[in-house]
Amino acid sequence: MVLGAERIGELPALLLEAAVRAALAEDLGLAGDLTSQATLPPDATAFAALSAREPGVIAGLKLASEAFRQIGHGVSFEPRVTDGAAVVAGDVVARISGNARQVLGAERTALNFLNHLSGIATLTRAFVDAVEGTGARICDTRKTIPGLRAFEKYAVRCGGGANHRYALDDAILIKDNHIAVAGGVAKAYAAARAFAGHLVAIEIEVTTLAELEEALGAGATIVLLDNMDNQMLRRAVALNRGRARLEASGGVTLQRVRAIAETGVDYISSSQITMGAKPLDLGLDVQIV
Repeated sequence: MVLGAERIGELPALLLEAAVRAALAEDLGLAGDLTSQATLPPDATAFAALSAREPGVIAGLKLASEAFRQIGHGVSFEPRVTDGAAVVAGDVVARISGNARQVLGAERTALNFLNHLSGIATLTRAFVDAVEGTGARICDTRKTIPGLRAFEKYAVRCGGGANHRYALDDAILIKDNHIAVAGGVAKAYAAARAFAGHLVAIEIEVTTLAELEEALGAGATIVLLDNMDNQMLRRAVALNRGRARLEASGGVTLQRVRAIAETGVDYISSSQITMGAKPLDLGLDVQIV
């Protein structure tokens, strides 16, 4: 399965450029790639294949391409698949050619982005496949590596998932600590409605059915059901009667996610898809010609 570009969306070029520039600077330091300088003639050419060594879903090709673009003039990066594509072991993801010192100087930066983001896309796809046919959507959270959030959320989209809020400033999510300080579910929700503009989404977190009833009575249209077991989730869906969109979160695993989806919730959010994803094994091999 390959998702359409219109569903995945694009990453801003300035964001790509800045992230790759910082990553290359971190790796090259002040003296550059000493190993390549010591062992390779300055005019040597390398032809390489970037290949999958295990099945997975690709994400981060533009970051990899940007790494080879920034390393120097004349390095060619030719992708053979697109972000969101499923690959199997042995599939060629991209072919790279150009000055050998430059190719090897950018190799690790390109692979670090690709391995990490493709791992997220792969795990997300597993969650999405697990709930297929239930109508529930798999969402990420704000639990991301600092500085990489936009890219990790992009990888979630590559895997077929949906993005929750990006940051504290693009939606209101009233959590248990806000409720405790505000004096209760209804008070917290009323305060948020009085504060928010008409384009700002408001979601409120509840942990019990009594809190859910209070939230619905206050007019909540999006409710996060936090750390409820499957039986309680089913009761929450029945109590809701379609009045609000319901999101299940907390304790979500790949093994349990299908059962959660079958309770009838609309969304399932999990930090596992960003924080628990194993990097996808992709490698770059120079070909002898």
